[in-house]
Amino acid sequence: MAATSEPSSRAPLQGGCLCGAVRFRVSEPIISAGYCHCTHCQRRTGTGSSANCRVPRSGFELLSGREQLRSYKPPTGVPKLFCSTCGSAMFSGDPFSDEEVAVRLGAFDSDPLIRPEYRQFVDSAASWEPIPEDNLERYSGSRTAGR
Repeated sequence: MAATSEPSSRAPLQGGCLCGAVRFRVSEPIISAGYCHCTHCQRRTGTGSSANCRVPRSGFELLSGREQLRSYKPPTGVPKLFCSTCGSAMFSGDPFSDEEVAVRLGAFDSDPLIRPEYRQFVDSAASWEPIPEDNLERYSGSRTAGR
């Protein structure tokens, strides 16, 4: 079923991992969405970038699979959470205590009705996958640096 409006308590968005062990719900509007071209995202996904969104912690609920979640904390950056059963990349940071939760756009069951608005870490972009001319705002490093 496709979403027809922003997520809310009356019309939440749901999502999960490939095997279905990890399930979550978003019940507040998504704050932002963008592509990350950092080398951590490249290695974690095996692709040139990762499409992510940020949701308020108050509107995020893990429905199942907490025991399946594993985390890898790179030497720099934030922890990357994944399903230990199927390997699906799910979240970044700490979805249980951070003010905002970073969720992979591909983990939603239906259209989250937000499109990536920016590209960050473009200085680390993979040479084998040129960044398209899409008029999205670009940041050489983190979009949130200096905030």
